[in-house]
Amino acid sequence: MIRLERVSSTHPDFISLVKKLDQNLAISDGEDHAFYDQFNKLDAIKNVIVGYQEESPVTCGAIKVFNATTFEIKRMYTIDEARGNGFAVHILKELEAWAKELKATHCVLETGINQQAAIALYNKCGYERIENYGQYKGVEASFCFSKEL
Repeated sequence: MIRLERVSSTHPDFISLVKKLDQNLAISDGEDHAFYDQFNKLDAIKNVIVGYQEESPVTCGAIKVFNATTFEIKRMYTIDEARGNGFAVHILKELEAWAKELKATHCVLETGINQQAAIALYNKCGYERIENYGQYKGVEASFCFSKEL
């Protein structure tokens, strides 16, 4: 069972999970990590969800305003010990619901070519691959996705 809590990007459990996420990404992204890291600063993120299993924070995700009708999914992560339980799907669905409450009609996101589990998750949840947007244009290791809410 998972309990989801809406918090801000200053919440200590979110910050702790993001540190673990960044450690994993530094390994999987290799020398490209510094490029991606610059677009993942927490000060631009206001809407965060942390998932708890038996009071321990195990998963998180966030949405960030992309434009007037679109939010960008950011900082999706589940700790290794909690993977395979569908927690990321719960986080993603709650982020989409929150974006709809905030009058969004779409969500977009970017993930890296090395993040095969993330790519599978987004495909499973109805996201479609789109042309790379913004800072990811021309970056072959980036995969961008969109979903109509």
